[in-house]
Amino acid sequence: MRIYELARELKVTNKEILEKLPELGIVAKSHASSLSPEDARRVIEVFRPEILEVARSEVAAEIPKRPKAKEGPRPKKTTGKTSDSGKGKEKERKPGERVEPAREKKRPEQVPEEPPTPEKPSIVIREGLTVKELAEKIERPVPELIKKMMALGVMATINQRIALDVAEVVANDYGFEVKREELFKASELATAAEGKEYPSHPRCPVVTVMGHVDHGKTALLDFIRRSNVLAGEAGGITQHVGAYQVTIPEGTITFIDTPGHEAFTAMRARGASVTDIVVLVVAADDGVMPQTEEAIHHAQAAGVPIVVAINKCDLPSAAPQKVKQQLAERNLVPEDWGGDVICVELSAKTGENVDKLLEMILLQAEILELKAPVEGPAEAVVIEAKLDKNRGPVATVIVRRGRLAVGKPFVCGTVHGRVRALMDAEGVRLEKAEPGSPAEVLGFSGVPVCGDLLQEVSDDKEARRIAEERARERREDTARKAQRMTLEDLHRKMKGEEVHELRLVVKADTQGSVEAIRDAIERIEDKRVSLKVLHGSVGAVTDNDVNLAAASDALIIGFGVRPTSGAEALLKREGVQFRYYEIIYKLVEDIREALEGLLAPEMKEELLGRVEVRQVFKISKVGTIAGSYVVHGKIRRGANVRILRDGVVVYTSRIASLKRFKEDVREVGTNFECGIGIENFNDLHVGDILEAFAVREEAQKLDG
Repeated sequence: MRIYELARELKVTNKEILEKLPELGIVAKSHASSLSPEDARRVIEVFRPEILEVARSEVAAEIPKRPKAKEGPRPKKTTGKTSDSGKGKEKERKPGERVEPAREKKRPEQVPEEPPTPEKPSIVIREGLTVKELAEKIERPVPELIKKMMALGVMATINQRIALDVAEVVANDYGFEVKREELFKASELATAAEGKEYPSHPRCPVVTVMGHVDHGKTALLDFIRRSNVLAGEAGGITQHVGAYQVTIPEGTITFIDTPGHEAFTAMRARGASVTDIVVLVVAADDGVMPQTEEAIHHAQAAGVPIVVAINKCDLPSAAPQKVKQQLAERNLVPEDWGGDVICVELSAKTGENVDKLLEMILLQAEILELKAPVEGPAEAVVIEAKLDKNRGPVATVIVRRGRLAVGKPFVCGTVHGRVRALMDAEGVRLEKAEPGSPAEVLGFSGVPVCGDLLQEVSDDKEARRIAEERARERREDTARKAQRMTLEDLHRKMKGEEVHELRLVVKADTQGSVEAIRDAIERIEDKRVSLKVLHGSVGAVTDNDVNLAAASDALIIGFGVRPTSGAEALLKREGVQFRYYEIIYKLVEDIREALEGLLAPEMKEELLGRVEVRQVFKISKVGTIAGSYVVHGKIRRGANVRILRDGVVVYTSRIASLKRFKEDVREVGTNFECGIGIENFNDLHVGDILEAFAVREEAQKLDG
């Protein structure tokens, strides 16, 4: 009998049994380990002794019980000390001992109270304060403040933002007490929420399905959900992150399906960061592939347990033992090999052992004891976002803590809003979403960035303030980075070298696709060309995008989106190139080809032949003709030629004339004699070597 089967019979958790086994001297590695009948009896005796009580009572009834001896009253313990209503506790006085009167306690001397000092007026300042705003707070004229800061060595104008330290010094000089209002960042809001203790309750596990392309990840989810998601994906590859919740008799599981192509590394990394358990799908006929290893690294970096689903076991070429060997080489030792990794051999096509996989996921979740507070402000992670033409900005989130309910104000990165509607994966409206549940959220002021935290705040005003401060800080940070110049840029500028740059405007149907495209093209690295994404956002190509591309000489990339009618006319008028894609690896290939087209062709020299000058003829009105012998290769009329004398190049020119006897010829082969005339060169000597060569252009390739 396995441990999880025994736990189900005894109605206890697997963890309780595993913790008790070492005390009983029983060795077991996981909840899937087997127990002998004797060990199972000992475990039953600990957790449910009433099961064995019937058998014990029958045996005990046959043995006569011995009568217990009657116990008499116990004698009272006597001590030499006597007490009389507690007076015996006083210390006995010896003969002749002086009794000192009780001393009165001295009263503390009264110190005259000092008159209260008048309180300083206080002001509240925060990051991004301008000189004008500070002047309004302390009620002083702006020129006076500018002079004050100039005395401190700070040169500032009326609308310039100043550091908090400078503002605090200036305000203190005018007699004001300063209180800082720090900008709330996502991490600080999360820390504030976690600092308040709320009772935790069990929640459903969040499971991410990962693996190599075409190993059956989405097909497995299709069987579980009884849907056909794969049929709607371009190229038969999952292009977006989807979150679904599945309810079975044993419990509820939230699944996240991540794309399998290598270009979607950022999506897979984001999926692993919000998940509790990773289901690694490996095809039994294909084995561990590059994206499989990548998924393993993401799961291990996130510190989450891995359950391996060996798919396509119904095929004749399936070799599950080979897959387990490959997993063991990557430190994922299966349980039946003595390790701790659960491996389930299944078929997503026939549904074989899919129920066993779900059972193992819930068992793993039971050991993890997943809990989250339901009360308190809600917090969720954005795993996908898009701009819907009918509903506006929409984001798919996974709730981490609290109840995300309709009508609650929130802040999410640099955008804010109020929950206008909640929907599940089937489009059914929800009133609230519990921890661990996926939901589509409507009500954003803009399209959020995948991976941002959606956090409930007190009111709309606070949400708007935090979002605006974050947006301003991000703009300033981007501007600071854009103004920086590296040493390589300075060196290149001093040398006058020109670096070709391909500028892009990226528009996609979802925020996850924008990130994936950025991640894919940023991997293309070469010192000779550079790639710059001027703008990336969700939605159709608009007039503003075309104007930006026209002003910057950029190319517009549309992934799953097309230009609007006005933008399409503007594209033709401005001559801006637009490329439409549905499959990301095709996009990456075209970008690589475009970058290679920016590279100047490389001039390569090809040696045609070598000639030895054996006699020199001087002909009037013609010049010097070299009577030559072709030692190697071929000599062609019009080819470039080098004149070597004693191994040193004395001149480089071209072959002006080539003759065999009295006939003009185009080329002369090896071991033939010929007469050669060199353009603009008559100083030929016997023994000179002529090297004929051709220069051809060859397209360069990127380094990466």
